[in-house]
Order: sequence, then C-alpha cells, then structure tokens
Amino acid sequence: MGTPEFAVEPLRVLLENGYNIVAVVAAPDKPAGRGRELKQPEVKQFALAHHLPVLQPEKLRDENFIATLKSLNADLFLVVAFRMLPEIVWSMPPKGTVNLHASLLPDYRGAAPINHAIINGETTTGVTTFVITHEIDTGEIFLQKKVEIGIDETAGELHDKLMIAGASLLLETVEKIESGEIKPFSQPETADIHPAPKLFRENCEIDWNLPAERVRNLIRGLSPSPGAWCELKNDTKSLQIKILKASVDSEKTNGELSGTICSNGKNFLKIACADRFLNVEELQPQGKKIMPVKAFLAGFRDITSYRSGK
Repeated sequence: MGTPEFAVEPLRVLLENGYNIVAVVAAPDKPAGRGRELKQPEVKQFALAHHLPVLQPEKLRDENFIATLKSLNADLFLVVAFRMLPEIVWSMPPKGTVNLHASLLPDYRGAAPINHAIINGETTTGVTTFVITHEIDTGEIFLQKKVEIGIDETAGELHDKLMIAGASLLLETVEKIESGEIKPFSQPETADIHPAPKLFRENCEIDWNLPAERVRNLIRGLSPSPGAWCELKNDTKSLQIKILKASVDSEKTNGELSGTICSNGKNFLKIACADRFLNVEELQPQGKKIMPVKAFLAGFRDITSYRSGK
C-alpha cells in the first residue's frame, strides 16, 4: 500500500527477491498540471508495468474494497507513504501490517519527517519498520537503520537516500517475519521527540528575522518541493519567489534590517538575516522555471530597491 515514488523502490526490491505481491493499493488518480489531466500515482504506474493488480479505493472502509482485500488472502500488508488505515484493514492479515517510516521513531512522527529533520538542522536520521496500530506512528518497532544527513543535503536528496535504505530495511523485515526470527519491541518513551506534521504554505514562508543558518536549513528542508518562499517588495511592485539553494555569507549584517537585499545586479544576490547575509544561489520566480541567480538578475532590474519580509 503506497502512492508516491518513495513506495516504488520497496515494491521493486520485494518483487526482485521473489515475493508474491498479490495486489497494490494506491490513492486514486488525480488531476495534475495545467491541463488538469488525470495522473496515475507512481506506485500504480510501476505496478501496471509489472502486471500487478491495482486497487484505488476512494474510501478505505468501502465494503467492496474490504471484500476484495479479504479475498486476496494476503499473509502480510506492507504500507509505505500511504493514508492512515482503519482497523478493519490493518488488523486483517494474519501476520499483521508493517509500515515503513522515514525517521528513527519515536522521533519525527508525522507526514513530513524528511523535511522537518533537515529544517531542524539534524545531522542524522533514518528509517524504521513498525507494526501499525490505532495511534499514528506509535506501534512496536521491528528494525531501524541510521542514515547520515549531508551538510548541504536537500530534502529531495535525502528522500532518495532514505528510499533506498528503507527498501532494504523493509525487505529484511519481511524476511525475518517470514522466518519467525524477529519480535517487535515497544517504542522508547522519551520527552525529546520532534513532531513532523504535514507542511502547509504558511510553514514554508521564510522569516528573515531568524539566524541565517536556520533560514538555510528551511530552504534545504523544502527543496525542491514544496519550496521555501518569500515576497520581494518595493514601493510599487511585489513578486513571490521560491529559494531552492542558498549559502550563509561570511559577512555579518551589522545592523541592516532583516530582509534587506544586496546585489550588484549581475551575479550575486544576498538577503540580510538576523545575524548574517544569506547568498541566494538558485530560485524560482512565481509562474516561471527554476533558475540560477545570474539568470534571474539578468531579467530583473533595480533589485536593491526591493526588500523581503513583513
């Protein structure tokens, strides 16, 4: 059971290792792009290419869906980047339902663990396989694997690393469940747990009153998607941009107002944070493609008359 690209690699690895996937459950097709044409989830595309049956229920409690699931007689359900399951689903298979999560539980429970780990400046994260129960991301743990976060790594890059590590961990978990040589253990009780809630537009706005390193981490943690954004404004115009890549400048701001823009109008653009300037390296103006700062400045006059922030 899964929908996005993150779930494709585990499915591929299970197939390559000879496991009998009796069906794949994915979210319904959704309109995408300017033409609003229906787009199949990545997991569905992979499943169809490998001649696997695909179920796409609108509602997970739908009677026909439940009946179909039961008729498959699956020993085990595997969940990777999917919706919260009702008990009638996760309690169905005799060997239970296993979830792959992109963090070292109990830390970073929630919908966006990869993003929040980078936003918070973590240097280590990982993947966890665990038993699904009533409360989200709280079930007993089977296995975990640590993964280092590079100093300049983006959420997109970490996503790909965790996808590979997670596929390997899920395969190992299934093998050990099959052989009976694994027993899950309770998640440790600790007060130092970071939440990883779903990201909304307001969570992605850059606050230039923060230290530059925290702003850089926000940009890394939201790159390439959904993207950290800000608004550039002068007396008459405004423009929203997403910043996809940036670095902390060695120069301190020395009292410049947060959000102040410095540029030679040709090949550099930096914005004042609480302590230092942030060098903008790659950005995406609203309605346009991602571009290096040099290309942006070539088509944007008088950038220093603008500032960013509320």
